[in-house]
Amino acid sequence: MPSTDYKDYYSILGVSKTASETEIKQVFRKLARQYHPDMNPGDKAAEAKFKQISEAYEVLSDPEKRQKYDQFGQYWQQTGSGQPRPGSGDMDFDFGRYGSFDEFINELLGRFGGFGGGTPSGNYTYRTSTQSPGSSSGFQDFSGFETPSTSTDAEAELQLSFSEALRGTEKRLILGGTETITVRIPPGAKPGTRIRVRGKGQINPITRSRGDLYLIVKLDSHPSFQFEGEQLVCELPITADEAALGAKVDVPTPEGTVTVNIPAGIKSGQALRLRGKGWPQPKGGRGDQIVKVQIVVPKPLSSAEQDLYEKLAANRSFNPRAHLHAL
Repeated sequence: MPSTDYKDYYSILGVSKTASETEIKQVFRKLARQYHPDMNPGDKAAEAKFKQISEAYEVLSDPEKRQKYDQFGQYWQQTGSGQPRPGSGDMDFDFGRYGSFDEFINELLGRFGGFGGGTPSGNYTYRTSTQSPGSSSGFQDFSGFETPSTSTDAEAELQLSFSEALRGTEKRLILGGTETITVRIPPGAKPGTRIRVRGKGQINPITRSRGDLYLIVKLDSHPSFQFEGEQLVCELPITADEAALGAKVDVPTPEGTVTVNIPAGIKSGQALRLRGKGWPQPKGGRGDQIVKVQIVVPKPLSSAEQDLYEKLAANRSFNPRAHLHAL
């Protein structure tokens, strides 16, 4: 635009010239919500204001453009490639294709030099890392726009079924609503497994280099299995007579059913270990599967069961509470 069309972007956003990147993002988000055309249907003035604040944010959120703008004022665009990209102040927004306001704003922020704005398909939530990729804490929601300017790595949750995690799979992810990538998930992924996708993180606004994306595995619930730390656990219900007399019981494992000997007199909550029948290990082979025994009784009892349990009670010599004493 000509120098006579100079716009005071700081005044448009209502921030001072010393405003931080975080403050500018927060103000833009508030104003964008206020003047979003979906919030003001048919209001041309609101739509024009929305385009103005979008153009102002595009310049002030880009360190290089902001520096030129601060240094050269109305002539800043004549110093090099400072023109706002097509799709800033003069863009036509197709608001109807967004599922929510946050989805629209996230993509808009991505267009202006961020990670890409949206979240991958499949209910993943992007986060930005304030620590090294190996840290277990220090992450903030990307939607909060509290991203440190020096951080370019991103983190997202990746939901898998037990079957997908066991055998490995490929997932097609959409980054920022526009970029599609295919990620191979190796067999044996566990809850909390971090899968690194190089060069698919956020873009550093100064160096233009791109960080890495870390996918954090989450598993759907399963009717037979769960993880307790690194251990694959299966809860095995058995009857009171099986616990008292012992039995041979079929137990599911990741690769099929095996028959397990239940020793006579086993207690509820006691664990059995199935060696080499558990989850695939990173270096090959399989870990162990833990089987936790749970003694259950039928409910309601049939007439025959009721009669037998009454006879058992009448002839029982064992007192499981004999060791209990009051203070």
